[in-house]
Amino acid sequence: MAGALAGVRVCDLSRVLAGPFCTMTLGDLGADVIKVESLQGDDTRAWGPPFVGEHSAYFLSANRNKRSIAVDLKSPEGLEVVRRLAQTSDVVIENFRPGKAAELGLGYAELARHNPGLVYCSISGFGQTGPYRDLPGYDFVVQAMSGLMSVTGFPDGPPTKVGVAVGDVFTGLFAAVAILAALRHRDRTGEGQHIDLALMDAQIAALVNIASNALAGVVPGRLGNAHPSIVPYQTFPASDGEFAVAVGNDGQFRRLCAALGHPEWAEDPRFRTNPDRVAHRDALIPLLEEAFRRRDRKHWMEVLTEAEIPCGPIQTVDEVFRDPHVLSRGMLRTVARPDGAETRLVGSPLHLSATPVDTYRHPPRVGEHTDEVLRELGYGEADLARLRARGCVR
Repeated sequence: MAGALAGVRVCDLSRVLAGPFCTMTLGDLGADVIKVESLQGDDTRAWGPPFVGEHSAYFLSANRNKRSIAVDLKSPEGLEVVRRLAQTSDVVIENFRPGKAAELGLGYAELARHNPGLVYCSISGFGQTGPYRDLPGYDFVVQAMSGLMSVTGFPDGPPTKVGVAVGDVFTGLFAAVAILAALRHRDRTGEGQHIDLALMDAQIAALVNIASNALAGVVPGRLGNAHPSIVPYQTFPASDGEFAVAVGNDGQFRRLCAALGHPEWAEDPRFRTNPDRVAHRDALIPLLEEAFRRRDRKHWMEVLTEAEIPCGPIQTVDEVFRDPHVLSRGMLRTVARPDGAETRLVGSPLHLSATPVDTYRHPPRVGEHTDEVLRELGYGEADLARLRARGCVR
């Protein structure tokens, strides 16, 4: 079955995570994503261990459902290959430093002259404009500068990064949304456009209520696993380890108190409403902790689930991929490698009824599809031999 984006060709000039995560999402939806790599390949191919076969696990995480061509962009012939590809593509995505693509003759203005319907997405650390435009942008630095690290960690500890490069992931998702909107506009009008995505902008946007609190005059700090505006909404210790409880309204709190054998807590003026509980969290949390320590996690999962209290065990990542619900949702996929072996990949979370994500192409070897794609662009066998002999493609 054809995907929702079948017939859309994406020329992917991006590397590392934000851009590749975006193009993987487009590939999941059926787009023909052609990953243009240097002759050595995407940097993340070497970001290991661990490795699975010849690929790093990091590379595998963001590069399924793509074809790879390896091109020397320092050579005129290599640049011509990419220009020809861009002229036949619906989307170009790049994450060079601002201005570099234009220097190479691969900027939006030049490519759009030959392909006016082109949707062109630039991803950078700080955007194509502004005082920080030319600074290198890495997720870790952006987590620091965006305010995210200032609210991550425990109050008595240092600012801490999130365990995943969330700025890259958020940017990749925002980029995919913007590209889909631009394709919709192009389909109506025939007009392409340039999209400017910055990790800094995306991470600030993803602060959501934390940013809104600051704009309302309350500068957020670090609360560990607690929530600044909802109580109780954090981890608690059972007799055999911690688990998460998320009480989102007063009705749930009353049921929680009853499940703990202390219905009177729900009538305590300090705890009756969520604003009351936020104001008196220092009094409430020790009471809850003492009650939860009396039994193990399995007991509390059963009791709280029966009472319809949102809760869950804290699982390690390997436990996640043994979870029967996760497996039932197709979040673990097995694909065949070119050598015949199999690789386990994370599945797509996109579940579409009419155009399901049902094709999983293994993340490609460097230049695995160079000849195939160049033939599609009109290069003959003599052209391919000449380009290979001159070291312009791999």
